[in-house]
Amino acid sequence: MSELLVDDADGVRTFTLNRPEAFNSFSVSLKEAFLEAVLETAKDESVRAVVITGAGRAFCAGQDLKEHIALLEAGDPAPLNTVELHYNPLIKAIIGMPKPVIAAVNGTAAGAGASIAYACDLRVASASAKFLMAFANVGLTSDSGAAWTLPRLIGHGRAMEMMLLAQPVDAQDALRIGMVGQVVPDGEALSTAQALARRLAAGPTTAYAMIKKALAVGSGGTLNDALEIEASTQALAGATDDHREAVAAFVAKRTPKFTGK
Repeated sequence: MSELLVDDADGVRTFTLNRPEAFNSFSVSLKEAFLEAVLETAKDESVRAVVITGAGRAFCAGQDLKEHIALLEAGDPAPLNTVELHYNPLIKAIIGMPKPVIAAVNGTAAGAGASIAYACDLRVASASAKFLMAFANVGLTSDSGAAWTLPRLIGHGRAMEMMLLAQPVDAQDALRIGMVGQVVPDGEALSTAQALARRLAAGPTTAYAMIKKALAVGSGGTLNDALEIEASTQALAGATDDHREAVAAFVAKRTPKFTGK
């Protein structure tokens, strides 16, 4: 059984972490397969939006601690290098994806699993979803970019509470504090996320990539940084076929047909 399922439809690529018996926790093999697939997707022009979800009752429980312990006891250095080798490149690839990425959080998202959801552009949660930063419970600090993404979503104070107290945040609280954009009934997170992804896949893909780039710079930079990145990205977006099509459609009072170019 493949640990990562990949499905393409209507310009949307859906990744399903497929280790339901282990709550989709990350084995070495899953991390390697997922990273390779995300990097390939970034270059695939036929894919215009991405959805990430988990099989079964969980989104992703983070690191597979059973494998982690077994490797440590065997003297394998992999567990000590996994942040640098796997998680950091994966987070960079998701955040840097030049197309929208949506997390369909269908259950518990813990540790690196929660960090994957935070790295996505949009998050749809099922009613029973929970987010847990449990690193402190096992004597570890955060990884997978959570120290960067989580405060930007919910603020420094709430991020500190989640990190230090390691208490779960349920779906409704996640919605209230801005961690997720939608909460839907159980069983509907994936279909809702895919419908949203199809909407985005029909849109101006290059403009979306520029929006992501501008927000990444603007959220952590100065006013001048924001103005400079907006000027450069606006020039690039203005030269696209999609911009010309949108202007022509506006004048003709019709719906634009975006090609993503």
